[in-house]
Amino acid sequence: MSEYADLAEFGMEYAQDHGADYSEARLIDGQRVAFVLHNGNLISGSELPWKGIGFRVLCNGGLSFVSVDNLTKKAVKSAITTSVKMARNSNPKEKIDFGPPVSNVAKWKVPAKENLRDVPLETMITKLQEMDKVAEDAGINTRATIFEAQSLTKYLVTSEGTKIESDLSMLKFIGVITAKGVLDSEQRYVDLTRSTGWEGTKTWIEEVENECGRIAKVASQSDHKLTGKVDFVVGPEVVGIICHENAGHPSEGDRIMGREGAQAGESFWRDLTLGKSRVGSDHVTILEDPTIPGTGGYYLYDDEGVKARERVLIKNGIITEPLLNREFGVKFGMGSNGSSRSSDFNREPIIRMANTYMKPGDFTFNELVEDVKHGIYMLSFTEWNIDDRRYQSKYVGFECYEIKDGEITETMVRRPVMELTSIGLFSSVDGVTKDLNFDFPGICGKSDPGQGVPVYAGGGSIRMRGIRLG
Repeated sequence: MSEYADLAEFGMEYAQDHGADYSEARLIDGQRVAFVLHNGNLISGSELPWKGIGFRVLCNGGLSFVSVDNLTKKAVKSAITTSVKMARNSNPKEKIDFGPPVSNVAKWKVPAKENLRDVPLETMITKLQEMDKVAEDAGINTRATIFEAQSLTKYLVTSEGTKIESDLSMLKFIGVITAKGVLDSEQRYVDLTRSTGWEGTKTWIEEVENECGRIAKVASQSDHKLTGKVDFVVGPEVVGIICHENAGHPSEGDRIMGREGAQAGESFWRDLTLGKSRVGSDHVTILEDPTIPGTGGYYLYDDEGVKARERVLIKNGIITEPLLNREFGVKFGMGSNGSSRSSDFNREPIIRMANTYMKPGDFTFNELVEDVKHGIYMLSFTEWNIDDRRYQSKYVGFECYEIKDGEITETMVRRPVMELTSIGLFSSVDGVTKDLNFDFPGICGKSDPGQGVPVYAGGGSIRMRGIRLG
């Protein structure tokens, strides 16, 4: 446990002594290493300690949040005094209630064989330069890389008896590669973020090599256009972004009730009825599960101390379970399902996704394809758009092939546009493959001040019928 755990406990107890009905302290003590490369050249780098405590106080139905990075009793006392006053004087029209007490005591950690704290900076830089060289040799003219290694301990303690210790390890790699094409340039966003130790980088060179091969192929061969109505077979990367945007975000309880309206948008679920409203075909079941090791959204207890579990957002086309923290669990009358996350000690925990995916179905990939007379196999995407209510959406293909008479041809289709509502999209699905792949890692943004948290999304491949190309 961090040497500052006693200070976190002191702050939590100090809030109780000064009138808080509920108080919590969330300590982060870690190290962050970051590098930025452009065309193989290191243009910035840092190695920084990362310490601070976030406090939440509930008093007379009012909730406040403060944080400190000056880890002294004097600073904590001052912050807590301010926090209790803010909560007491907020006088909300609707008093906030966290529901039944949560008193979990646990320790958990990200499985990591090679501790990131033990990896020399030179080793990290060399790995990134090797990856850049692979891209350069593949003919990628413009390359930008953002790398971050985070190793930290987190300690959550509450006035209800919760004490959660966690040891976290996260590798973030984001690359933007650009290749000159026949018609114009093509750009690809590569994200290899995952919860792991340094051993997680072993496949990175191969993954970058594969991505460079794909962008080079698209840039040199993708010039065929299609119009009219076609069927689509959509790969796991695209399925992932669809699950994240068209199902994950609208299922967030705070969006449904309008809390995020002026910040990150609202939700079309507000007009629907849980357990009754149909938004897709029987083939569509979308799950949310933070407990999958190695993923960006991995955790075993959320930032309110609630044990993580699988959430069923949509079951056989019917919306069933929104993402909920303790506050909105009370509002919905369902209780928290462990969906509270924060990006840092100085950000409040709010409702967030973790790993969102479509449940595997009964089809093989060949069975999906062989029943398509004329269509498109969309393996990956280059662009997406969705409105604030997460209803009107648009996905533009990247690596795409024409399907004729049940066969995927060598003809690449240039940037086919799939533009339809969330309900129209999910309702058009008439087949899902048996496999499960998490091919869409990303950083999900929300709230104000902004919070970016790592997430994963995916599924198998799906077949969609009668889509009019945009």
